[in-house]
Amino acid sequence: MAFIGFSTGALKRGNFQGALELMRGTSMTAVELSALRLPELLLLIEALPKLDLEQYSYIAFHAPSRFAAAEEVGVVELLRRVPRKWPIIVHPDTIHDFEMWAGFGNRIAIENMDRRKHDGRSVEELRSWFERLPDARLCLDLAHAHQFDRTMTEAFRILLSFKDRICQLHVSELDSAGRHHFPLSFGSIQAFSEIASLIPDDSPVIIESLNPFEGAEEKLQQDWIEREAQRACKALGRLIEPSSELIFSEQITESSIPA
Repeated sequence: MAFIGFSTGALKRGNFQGALELMRGTSMTAVELSALRLPELLLLIEALPKLDLEQYSYIAFHAPSRFAAAEEVGVVELLRRVPRKWPIIVHPDTIHDFEMWAGFGNRIAIENMDRRKHDGRSVEELRSWFERLPDARLCLDLAHAHQFDRTMTEAFRILLSFKDRICQLHVSELDSAGRHHFPLSFGSIQAFSEIASLIPDDSPVIIESLNPFEGAEEKLQQDWIEREAQRACKALGRLIEPSSELIFSEQITESSIPA
């Protein structure tokens, strides 16, 4: 059985506690604890022993997506406090000193990048990172792959080359500039479905679609979480049983989003 859930940063930016409370009323079985911005890292690390994570069969931790070489030692020291069973998702361009990261072994998962970056986007670019970190795994970000190559040919090549390294998926939709993660559209679902048969069936799914109803009543947000999970599963050719406690509302539209 594959697990599915959300990045805490997608549901409530910079508020991992609020995101966990929101998911507590849903059927999600996976979570990625997100410290995408460097100032969030220490707060999240210090909170880990107190977090209620019993709901989740799969837990990952996303390291900051940007920091300077001078800050790398501090980041690595804090990441060593992440429980050993959890994968740590890392953007390749944040790695400056490979020796610092080698000790994490297969706990590190390199995430493929989109067109905004100058590395980590293609098979050839990813291979250079895996040569220097041979035990590292792959976090396959489908939105990044789609934005880099709309034909999904590069995603196909990445799967042929590195399928055995995949530890989890990131699922969402990116705008053409790659700056914002959106809920899945028909176009993204169709694009992802074209390569879904190559993705290992047991790959945990972490949804990064930004919550369009943040600030609205909790039930509306939870309904959207369940529906977005259903869309992600449709894109991947998987089945998920919706929470029996939630009744999906067909009234979830753009006009429902709070100003």
